[in-house]
Amino acid sequence: MPALASILAETRTRVAHLEGKGAELAQRAREAPAARPFPGVLGATIGVIAEVKRRSPSQGPIRPDLDAVRFARSYERGGAAAISVLTEERHFGGSLEDLQRVAAAVSVPVLRKDFIIHEAQIHEARIAGASAVLLIARILEPAQLRELAAAVREWQMTPLVEVHDVSELDAALGAEPDVLGVNARDLDTLVMTPERAEAIMRQIPAGVTLVAESGVQTRADVERLAACGADVVLVGTSVARQDDPEQAVRDLTGVKRQVGVRR
Repeated sequence: MPALASILAETRTRVAHLEGKGAELAQRAREAPAARPFPGVLGATIGVIAEVKRRSPSQGPIRPDLDAVRFARSYERGGAAAISVLTEERHFGGSLEDLQRVAAAVSVPVLRKDFIIHEAQIHEARIAGASAVLLIARILEPAQLRELAAAVREWQMTPLVEVHDVSELDAALGAEPDVLGVNARDLDTLVMTPERAEAIMRQIPAGVTLVAESGVQTRADVERLAACGADVVLVGTSVARQDDPEQAVRDLTGVKRQVGVRR
């Protein structure tokens, strides 16, 4: 079974167990402290979202012993504008506990990155201290995407709506995102198609904060994505595997944003 299909099958099983706890989760979410704004105020330079990531279907083991809090604090010292925390366990080695611990340990906003298909998962994110929740257009019907994006906003968080293909763009924009991510990696095949991603990026309305995802390894990559209209880059593997994650993030910061590139 392809990785995405396997992940979604396991996610549906997990969500089925959550549905009976809906009222309890909603109450705990209502009692959670206020979320930090995401991605925050955009400055003159490209923001960096640095990811807590132990492994992935495309890369295999990255750093299985990664200490989520230590790396998140290092990322923040290096100038990260936000921290992304993978919470899917089997394929990425993450957990909600990672998210909760990171959100409590840093002062920058935190993104829950997972395969979100139900509002109960949004409640979990709010309880754990997330400022934003990833919503992947490929795995959601357009109406479901709109509903979940609205739910994220209702719980005072920001939906980061992700696309990979131009065919997903209308549905993504229909969810009225303030932040839209373009993933250069195909979640079905795990193949990188940066040229396709860059073409899509140029079609994102200028009023939407644009996050470039996957394949960011060097400062030259950040500069290339800035030229395509990116406001923010999300970087995972290339910083998570470093012995000095603080310096790895710092090396990617300070690239000037380019206005007027997108329509």
